[in-house]
Amino acid sequence: MRVIATIPHPKISISIFSMNDKYQIQFIAGPMEQTFKITHTEIDGVEGIKKMLDEEFMQKIMERFNEMYLSYKAALDRMK
Repeated sequence: MRVIATIPHPKISISIFSMNDKYQIQFIAGPMEQTFKITHTEIDGVEGIKKMLDEEFMQKIMERFNEMYLSYKAALDRMK
């Protein structure tokens, strides 16, 4: 697997990988990660991926990270 692009974002890390005829789009925020796998035939390369990451898609990514963080924090709090 190799990194073929990174997309700047003020709050999270976004990396695009290519492996076995698939793109993997990895979003990282602190200890949390979201990954989407898309076949090369479904999208037009890095430019197509950038178009896919529109405002609505990124809003859902950020909401999901918030939900993940709240679950993580609640689990840690229960351990106290």
